[in-house]
Amino acid sequence: METMKRSQQRKEDTWDLTSLFSDAASWEEGLAQFRARIEQAPSFKGKLSQGKESFLDTMRWYEETGILAERIYNWAFLNYSGDASDSQNTHRYSLAASSLSDFSASMAFFDPELLALDDELVESYLKESAFAPYAVYIRKARRFKAHILSEQEERIMALQSEVASTARTTFSDLTNVDFDFGMLDGKPLTQSSLSSFLMQDDRALRRQAYEQFYAVYDKSKHAIARLYEGQVKQDMFRCKVRGYESARAMALFGDDVPLSVYDNLIKAVHEALPTLHRYYALRAKVLGLEKLAHYDVYVPLLKGLQMKTSYEEAVTTIANALAPLGEAYVTTLSKGLLEDRWVDRYENKGKRSGAFSSGTYTSKPYILLNYKEDVLRDLFTVAHEGGHSMHSWYSVRNNPYLHADYTIFEAEVASTFNEQLVAKYLLDHAEDDTMKAYILGKQIDDIVATLFRQTMFAEYEMITHRIAESGTPLTLEVLRKEYRTLLTTYFGKGVQFEEQSDLEGLRIPHFYSPFYVYKYATGLSAAIALSQKVLNGGEKEKQDYLSFLKSGGSLYPIESLRKAGVDMTSEKPVKDALSTFADLLDQLEKLLGVNS
Repeated sequence: METMKRSQQRKEDTWDLTSLFSDAASWEEGLAQFRARIEQAPSFKGKLSQGKESFLDTMRWYEETGILAERIYNWAFLNYSGDASDSQNTHRYSLAASSLSDFSASMAFFDPELLALDDELVESYLKESAFAPYAVYIRKARRFKAHILSEQEERIMALQSEVASTARTTFSDLTNVDFDFGMLDGKPLTQSSLSSFLMQDDRALRRQAYEQFYAVYDKSKHAIARLYEGQVKQDMFRCKVRGYESARAMALFGDDVPLSVYDNLIKAVHEALPTLHRYYALRAKVLGLEKLAHYDVYVPLLKGLQMKTSYEEAVTTIANALAPLGEAYVTTLSKGLLEDRWVDRYENKGKRSGAFSSGTYTSKPYILLNYKEDVLRDLFTVAHEGGHSMHSWYSVRNNPYLHADYTIFEAEVASTFNEQLVAKYLLDHAEDDTMKAYILGKQIDDIVATLFRQTMFAEYEMITHRIAESGTPLTLEVLRKEYRTLLTTYFGKGVQFEEQSDLEGLRIPHFYSPFYVYKYATGLSAAIALSQKVLNGGEKEKQDYLSFLKSGGSLYPIESLRKAGVDMTSEKPVKDALSTFADLLDQLEKLLGVNS
């Protein structure tokens, strides 16, 4: 019943990283080649301003080096994510990270030189076909002109980048490797298995899992608070050095996303909180509770209905659900998930919790999972990460390297779009009203988790950064107070919290990628709009969506989504998504015969 060791995993259940490097020896050869290019980098100083051919040669070298660098990093990162307890994996990951930092330092001259060039001269170059693989990248880079420093200052910032990740990597090692949550009901309690325990019918077991889990965080709460404070201070440092008005403005600038998109999201969700509170009231009635506890909000509403789905069965269901996207999409994804070993499927000791998709321009679009057969959410996670990977698959086949890297803002559309189609398929194929109510409850819970909860996280990030930017220290007490206020605001009076409930704010890994989580909420809103267009439309709507996937990073996200058929600068997509939530709640109340 213990969590297996990495060595106990079946080969077929792990990812095949040979599309990056065949083995550790070939990776070390690649690292040596990359180190040689780092040494070579200063020889390109001044070449951007030495005429068209010199400019073009420099861009080609930069592209080749970038492709090699991401292969070096990703191979080390994926091995480390698979088992951070292996000292060799940790060693290689550190080497890769430090080499990237050294490369950035060696190229400190690049951005200042690129931005110093005359606008008319650069535009004359970009009109020529030879510059087509670099045109979008160059134009996007030159938009940062007001925030680029001198060469020497850029070198210092690059050298500091490795140190800047200390809070994030320490948090990851502490919570994924060092923390031991013990055993419960004969099974290991872990970051990944907590969700399974919180979905059990036995309320005493749910409470015990919750208390046992947070007791571990309670012992290290001061240290974790310091880590998060360090992350916020790092954000402020970069913001001040580069001349942005706030850390939030800095985070949104690269995607050219107006701050109003963030603000409108929070405003719309606050207006919809009465509907969310109505849902929690319904949940309390169905569970027979006067008040919900924090550990009651994830258990399926229909007691006794057990769903167990093997990984292979999950892929079959997903393939059927995604049929509206066409045979080519479905075949490619299914083959990747089952045969081509894109996926690292199951939990093992030292493995990173959660799930992600991470590939390179020349590799498979890899997926990390911690799949559990008795957690229906994990079926949706496979579809979610599969959406990311197919986004990457289409992007690298339709864009040059420097234009293929799409933004997270767009990525969360591709992933949650797939979840919408899976939910619709399961709902349409439910065997009876009981199963239909079960799926409706799951779909509602997903909107709660992705739209409401991620917006709560986004609001917390905004608040904590504003506090720090005003000069107030982010002590443990301040962090807990602000997080508890948000818990009571979002969950309402119908949910009762424990003393340790606000420690949840210390366990969210995404807070170490600042102002990231709001993109889950906007992504879901866009995905609901686009999925309804595809499901209710025809060939044009399908092709519009596939064109969005193929666009990669060739457009800014607001523009690419607008071309696909949704305008995220408008409040409409978020409000429509919240209306969908209310409609699903109406359906569930009717099926259950319970009014909240």
